[in-house]
Amino acid sequence: MSKVKYYYDSETLSYRKIEKKKGRKIGIFLLSLVGVLLGGFLVFLIYINLPYVETPKEKSLKRELANMELQYELLNKKMNEAETVLAEVAERDNNLYRVYFEANPIPDEQRKAGFGGVNRYKDLEGFDNSKLIINTSKRLDILTKQIVVQSRSLDEISQLAEEKEKLLAAIPAIQPVKKEDLTRVASGFGYRTDPFTKARKFHYGMDFTSPRGTPVYASGDGVVTRADNNSTGYGNHIRLDHGYGYVSLYAHLYKYNVRPGQKVQRGDLIGFVGSTGRSEAPHLHYEVFKDGERINPMNFYYGNLTPEEFAEMQKVAQQENQSLD
Repeated sequence: MSKVKYYYDSETLSYRKIEKKKGRKIGIFLLSLVGVLLGGFLVFLIYINLPYVETPKEKSLKRELANMELQYELLNKKMNEAETVLAEVAERDNNLYRVYFEANPIPDEQRKAGFGGVNRYKDLEGFDNSKLIINTSKRLDILTKQIVVQSRSLDEISQLAEEKEKLLAAIPAIQPVKKEDLTRVASGFGYRTDPFTKARKFHYGMDFTSPRGTPVYASGDGVVTRADNNSTGYGNHIRLDHGYGYVSLYAHLYKYNVRPGQKVQRGDLIGFVGSTGRSEAPHLHYEVFKDGERINPMNFYYGNLTPEEFAEMQKVAQQENQSLD
């Protein structure tokens, strides 16, 4: 039950009852209705714009996402640079290093092959940036594989280079008697007149005339297999096994400076010129074997002769004269 309200009338000096006006009630009702509608409209506006309103946490996550996208972009740029450099290394590897060392080039299909079989990137699917992340991961995996392939290739090239260096050091490539100690080249490789029988026969080495006691040097790296006089006609002689099928022989020595089993390097003093065995005068008889066959030593004097000196020696060695052994 509503309370009855009164007011004091000063003219009649009495209290009068306050009468409620119907129009005022209607106004209050309409005002309340407008307020409700306005409040509902504001709530509706807030609701439909709620997705665009960011909380502090959402703002932080958005910054992290933008930073991640920037980092991926930078990573892709670095991978572009790495792929360019690696492509240049692969080009030199195939067309320079592997050609020089007579190795088969590595095909592009092997260098740039991807990864077949199961989906390696399934765990990266379903995110807003899955495409970016998966593409970057694939490129990184392929780049890593290319680096592994190239690394193994360079290991192989390094091994081939080491073997090549050993081979070049082993080949009997210098004249066993120094030019300043040499009297003359008495005889070369080919048919010559035997000094004892005067018959024409094949001479399998080169004769270097020098005084008795002239130093004799190893023409390449190797191991002394013989240093004795137990081979008919050679007298005191030395044999060096250079590996790779090469053997050099130094005959008619005055004495040795090495022993069997000893390792020597090109240019080491191994003996001295003499005239032992089947020899007419002091000289060094020098032979070179390849895979058991005697070959012309002239083919290997690139280590200590100028082109002019080599041409002059070749001219003298080709003369069909009398040998000294």
